[in-house]
Amino acid sequence: MSRSRIHIDVQSMAVADAIAALEKKTRVRTRPEPEPEVVVAAKPAKKGVVGKSDKPAGGAGEIRIIGGQWRRTRLPVAKRPGLRPTPDRVRETLFNWLGQDLTGWRCMDAFAGTGALGLEAASRGAKDVWMIEQDGALVAQLSTLKQRLSAQAVKVQRGDAVNALQQAAPDSLDLIFLDPPFTEDALFLSSLQAAQRAVTADGWIYLEAPSEWDDATLAESGLVRQRYLKAGAVHAHLLRKLPATAA
Repeated sequence: MSRSRIHIDVQSMAVADAIAALEKKTRVRTRPEPEPEVVVAAKPAKKGVVGKSDKPAGGAGEIRIIGGQWRRTRLPVAKRPGLRPTPDRVRETLFNWLGQDLTGWRCMDAFAGTGALGLEAASRGAKDVWMIEQDGALVAQLSTLKQRLSAQAVKVQRGDAVNALQQAAPDSLDLIFLDPPFTEDALFLSSLQAAQRAVTADGWIYLEAPSEWDDATLAESGLVRQRYLKAGAVHAHLLRKLPATAA
């Protein structure tokens, strides 16, 4: 065999070996690999978005009915400075305390705002729900929500909450919601005293405040605390009238 023929055969073998190596490498690369475990991290909260336990600083823009005939209904509300709709989690806890069925109850949402508390009571069967609010834009919004829901039990009134409580007949209300503006300290004591007079002996007063009210302070207004919850900046109190002999 000539030297040139040997050289060609050697080159052919080298090329064949290279092709075989390339095919082997390609097969390894294209072999399916096991899928890695995927860990989904919780998405960070967007700036300005608050959780359920917090109160929006500029108005929620929407409320959601927690229970009753309008359960899960979402309702738009006006955005107003300082408007603080009661958080969903606090409302859910409150109505767990009160019981889910408020059939026949007479209620007053004395500082109605978005109407979240009063509408929740109406959704659960309350017979009468008076919503008192001073802000004209919020009164108009409450009237719109009442019409949208065909809430016959709801009565919307523009006016002063403390005065409305003072005008109510003694022992005439089964449930009173008090959620005054957190910056108006004087309203808390005056509304509590007026509510104590208006609520029935076995009725309830719900107080939402920026700080906790202890039994000694409440006793001065003839009230006693039955339940208490702190959620973020909200201090939620469920109160009852002291027995006449202890008042």
